[in-house]
Amino acid sequence: MLSGDAEAFGEIYDRRQGGIFRYALRMTGSEAIAEDVTHDVFLELMRDGGQFDDKRGSLKSYLFGMARHRVLRRLKVEKNIISIDGQAEDDEPFDDQLVASADPFMELARGETVGLVRQAILSLPPHFREVIVLCELQELNYLDAAKLIDCPIGTVRSRLNRARTLLVEKLRVLQPPGVAESVEKAGQAL
Repeated sequence: MLSGDAEAFGEIYDRRQGGIFRYALRMTGSEAIAEDVTHDVFLELMRDGGQFDDKRGSLKSYLFGMARHRVLRRLKVEKNIISIDGQAEDDEPFDDQLVASADPFMELARGETVGLVRQAILSLPPHFREVIVLCELQELNYLDAAKLIDCPIGTVRSRLNRARTLLVEKLRVLQPPGVAESVEKAGQAL
């Protein structure tokens, strides 16, 4: 890629673009910002790819580091993009690994759950949201996450533990009363 091979850049883009986009989306809740961050990361990679040093970490970590700096900058500038009761801009499933169900009631319940989890994650303070997104959703290990956010592994672990606790509390508050029961009863009536 550094020598101008467009196919090599295309392969890197195809392999890493989705993860960078999902990271930015999960951190900001804004599809437009996620697209901007993804675009900027790969534009910078094309321009300044020579700054990547494989002795300091993997290309994946380098790209996530660039995305992280852009996301954190946007979160500081645009504090109004995240609201506790707001929805993310997209209507797609939060996790593209979810498989559509043949049971419409199960699909409804899954969609509501996905929306609640998305809302709860977006309402976390950025330093807790970041470890949840990196370790749980992007599946980075503790060491890579610690390098990326420039803190000790123990800090990542403690933030992740606290973030999980906060998520459980927020999901209890956000869960509409009786939703699960009414969906389950409606499904059994058929």
